[in-house]
Amino acid sequence: MKFSFNPQYGLVYVDAEVEGPTGTGSLLLTLDTGAGRSVISLPKLLRIGYDPSQAVTQTTATTASGMVSAPIIRVLRLKALGQERTDLDIIGHSLPPTASSDGLLGLDFLRGLTLTLDFCNGEIELV
Repeated sequence: MKFSFNPQYGLVYVDAEVEGPTGTGSLLLTLDTGAGRSVISLPKLLRIGYDPSQAVTQTTATTASGMVSAPIIRVLRLKALGQERTDLDIIGHSLPPTASSDGLLGLDFLRGLTLTLDFCNGEIELV
Protein backbone atom coordinates (compact mmCIF):
# COMPACT_ATOMS: atom_id res chain seq x y z
CA MET A 1 0.00 0.00 0.00
CA LYS A 2 1.33 3.42 -0.94
CA PHE A 3 0.86 6.61 1.06
CA SER A 4 1.20 10.19 -0.13
CA PHE A 5 3.59 12.78 1.24
CA ASN A 6 4.51 16.26 0.08
CA PRO A 7 8.01 16.08 -1.42
CA GLN A 8 8.24 19.89 -1.26
CA TYR A 9 8.35 19.88 2.55
CA GLY A 10 11.74 19.75 4.20
CA LEU A 11 10.66 16.65 6.16
CA VAL A 12 8.63 13.53 5.38
CA TYR A 13 5.56 13.33 7.64
CA VAL A 14 3.49 10.20 8.24
CA ASP A 15 0.22 9.67 10.08
CA ALA A 16 0.43 7.18 12.93
CA GLU A 17 -1.62 5.83 15.79
CA VAL A 18 -0.42 4.76 19.23
CA GLU A 19 -2.37 2.60 21.64
CA GLY A 20 -2.11 3.14 25.36
CA PRO A 21 -3.57 1.75 28.57
CA THR A 22 -6.52 4.17 28.46
CA GLY A 23 -7.04 4.80 24.75
CA THR A 24 -5.47 5.57 21.42
CA GLY A 25 -3.94 8.73 20.03
CA SER A 26 -3.40 10.02 16.53
CA LEU A 27 0.09 11.24 15.72
CA LEU A 28 1.92 13.07 13.00
CA LEU A 29 5.46 11.64 12.98
CA THR A 30 8.54 12.67 11.05
CA LEU A 31 10.15 9.78 9.20
CA ASP A 32 13.74 9.65 10.43
CA THR A 33 16.02 6.92 9.10
CA GLY A 34 18.81 8.41 11.22
CA ALA A 35 16.96 7.69 14.47
CA GLY A 36 17.64 4.26 15.91
CA ARG A 37 14.53 4.42 18.10
CA SER A 38 11.16 6.05 17.55
CA VAL A 39 10.27 9.07 19.70
CA ILE A 40 6.81 10.17 20.80
CA SER A 41 5.88 13.37 22.61
CA LEU A 42 5.45 12.80 26.37
CA PRO A 43 2.21 14.85 26.55
CA LYS A 44 0.68 12.60 23.86
CA LEU A 45 1.75 9.49 25.79
CA LEU A 46 0.39 10.87 29.09
CA ARG A 47 -3.03 11.49 27.47
CA ILE A 48 -3.43 7.81 26.61
CA GLY A 49 -2.35 6.50 29.98
CA TYR A 50 1.41 6.03 29.94
CA ASP A 51 3.31 6.93 33.10
CA PRO A 52 6.98 7.92 32.56
CA SER A 53 7.76 6.82 36.13
CA GLN A 54 6.92 3.26 35.02
CA ALA A 55 9.43 3.40 32.15
CA VAL A 56 11.35 0.31 31.11
CA THR A 57 14.56 2.29 31.63
CA GLN A 58 16.07 5.72 30.92
CA THR A 59 18.26 6.63 27.99
CA THR A 60 20.41 9.53 26.96
CA ALA A 61 19.41 10.90 23.59
CA THR A 62 21.14 13.42 21.35
CA THR A 63 18.79 16.16 20.20
CA ALA A 64 19.22 19.41 18.32
CA SER A 65 19.50 21.17 21.68
CA GLY A 66 22.00 18.71 23.18
CA MET A 67 21.98 15.57 25.28
CA VAL A 68 18.82 14.78 27.26
CA SER A 69 17.71 12.00 29.57
CA ALA A 70 14.41 10.44 28.53
CA PRO A 71 12.30 7.44 29.53
CA ILE A 72 12.01 4.38 27.34
CA ILE A 73 8.35 3.44 27.35
CA ARG A 74 6.93 0.19 25.98
CA VAL A 75 3.87 1.09 23.90
CA LEU A 76 1.16 -1.49 23.38
CA ARG A 77 0.90 -0.77 19.65
CA LEU A 78 2.27 1.72 17.14
CA LYS A 79 0.73 1.77 13.68
CA ALA A 80 2.00 3.69 10.63
CA LEU A 81 2.26 3.23 6.87
CA GLY A 82 0.06 0.14 6.91
CA GLN A 83 2.31 -1.66 9.42
CA GLU A 84 2.13 -2.07 13.17
CA ARG A 85 4.49 -3.00 15.96
CA THR A 86 3.36 -4.27 19.34
CA ASP A 87 5.23 -3.93 22.62
CA LEU A 88 7.64 -1.47 21.02
CA ASP A 89 10.11 0.38 23.27
CA ILE A 90 10.11 4.04 22.23
CA ILE A 91 11.60 7.19 23.70
CA GLY A 92 9.15 9.52 25.44
CA HIS A 93 10.39 13.06 25.07
CA SER A 94 9.00 16.55 25.65
CA LEU A 95 9.38 18.14 22.25
CA PRO A 96 9.87 21.90 21.89
CA PRO A 97 6.74 23.97 21.19
CA THR A 98 8.10 24.73 17.73
CA ALA A 99 8.24 21.02 16.76
CA SER A 100 6.27 20.38 13.58
CA SER A 101 5.36 16.80 14.55
CA ASP A 102 4.55 14.59 17.51
CA GLY A 103 7.84 12.71 17.26
CA LEU A 104 9.96 10.51 15.02
CA LEU A 105 9.33 7.21 13.27
CA GLY A 106 12.71 5.53 13.55
CA LEU A 107 14.61 2.45 12.46
CA ASP A 108 13.13 0.29 15.23
CA PHE A 109 9.79 0.49 13.39
CA LEU A 110 11.30 0.11 9.89
CA ARG A 111 13.68 -2.83 10.45
CA GLY A 112 12.93 -5.98 8.48
CA LEU A 113 10.83 -4.10 5.93
CA THR A 114 11.47 -2.43 2.60
CA LEU A 115 11.04 1.35 2.64
CA THR A 116 10.53 3.10 -0.70
CA LEU A 117 10.45 6.90 -0.91
CA ASP A 118 9.43 8.22 -4.31
CA PHE A 119 10.15 11.96 -4.27
CA CYS A 120 9.12 12.37 -7.91
CA ASN A 121 5.55 11.21 -7.20
CA GLY A 122 5.32 12.00 -3.47
CA GLU A 123 4.70 8.37 -2.49
CA ILE A 124 5.98 6.25 0.36
CA GLU A 125 5.66 2.50 0.76
CA LEU A 126 6.67 0.21 3.61
CA VAL A 127 6.37 -3.55 2.97
